Amino acid sequence: MIGELEEPAPREISFCINPNQTISVNTLSYKTQSATKESAQKEWLVVDAEGQRLGRLCSVVAKILRGKYKPCFTPHADCGDNVIIINADKIELTGNKWDTPSYLTFSGYPGGQRTFSPRDFQKKSSRKLFEKVLKGMLPKNKLGAELLTHVRVFDGPDHTMEGVQPRKIDINTLK
Repeated sequence: MIGELEEPAPREISFCINPNQTISVNTLSYKTQSATKESAQKEWLVVDAEGQRLGRLCSVVAKILRGKYKPCFTPHADCGDNVIIINADKIELTGNKWDTPSYLTFSGYPGGQRTFSPRDFQKKSSRKLFEKVLKGMLPKNKLGAELLTHVRVFDGPDHTMEGVQPRKIDINTLK
């Protein structure tokens, strides 16, 4: 007869959306499953920085490091992937941002304030520039410091991480 429900099994709830369909829901599945560092499935990804804008590239890399593109994202756990950035020396900045001082350091002594432009960081190492930008986009705690260690930056098209068999991705396809 329409509208009659079967006797529910223990720990299950039965309800009817329409007279022809009965749905059973297991109440044990209501528990939220949080990802842990051990349960996260990490992989190595290669990102090509040639012709990319620095800020846009780093914001996508920061999301990959945190694991925001994964369905098991947990804010307090390291569930993101490892990233290899190649062609870091061919990154682009718009306008005259290369020469405009935008980074400050202060030693704590009078006259100890120094300003640096992105070109100054690029002269030393592209890795320093990417670390500085990514550090600002990651959480300001122990997790953020740990996530920053999952990035490898290389100036040319070659990298030394072939042993981990990285997968190349196009960041323009990620939103």
